[in-house]
Amino acid sequence: MTDQIRPAADDPPGGLRRSLADTLARAIADDIIEGRLLPGVRLDEHELAARFDVSRTPVREALGQVCAMGLAERRPNRGVLVMVMSEARLEEMFVAMAELEAAAARLAALHMTGAERRGLETLHLDSAAAVRAGATDDYAAFNTRFHQAIYAGAHNSYLEELVGLTRKRLAPFRRAQFNVLGRLASSCEEHDRMVQAILRGDAEAAAAETRAHVLTVSAASVAYVGTRARSTARSDQPV
Repeated sequence: MTDQIRPAADDPPGGLRRSLADTLARAIADDIIEGRLLPGVRLDEHELAARFDVSRTPVREALGQVCAMGLAERRPNRGVLVMVMSEARLEEMFVAMAELEAAAARLAALHMTGAERRGLETLHLDSAAAVRAGATDDYAAFNTRFHQAIYAGAHNSYLEELVGLTRKRLAPFRRAQFNVLGRLASSCEEHDRMVQAILRGDAEAAAAETRAHVLTVSAASVAYVGTRARSTARSDQPV
């Protein structure tokens, strides 16, 4: 039986789609975080290609991405093995992300054009409607676009590149946060404070609200991943 590869909920807008390798990497990363692929398991290219009904080339590229996320490691003579991401390491990555996003929000508050500010506000209002409808996948898509709008609004291409790369590494963990009860609504409320600060041009408030938001994402993500890891460990014990 093969798994169907469908477009991700947070695919870019405008009809653009992630590459097949990106979509495969997302699926494999989610399997690792959810405990469906356990630490030490070998990620075999042939098996994954058969599972997803694709050639080995995009699988090979996807495994490279999963390794870059710190979820797997390529070892000589053993192939690619699932790794354990420690909570300490994950927290370090989120702290770095918080500072990068805070810098982007600070610059966005100063440099966003009127059209960009209106676009950000519209994205936020649309995402709030998704929360009210309980549409988690829709909110996840708006969430990605919301943060990308802030990165672009900073008008600093190097910072946008750095924060984009870091976000990509943390993407599976950021998705995991939405499995925490009540997190969807809380995330939207945090976004509202960020938007209001950016709209009024308050750079320091925008940075502070964004930093607090990402650190809250960190706490929710680390807690969820830790809970899943402990649950998996218990279920793996002999009875």
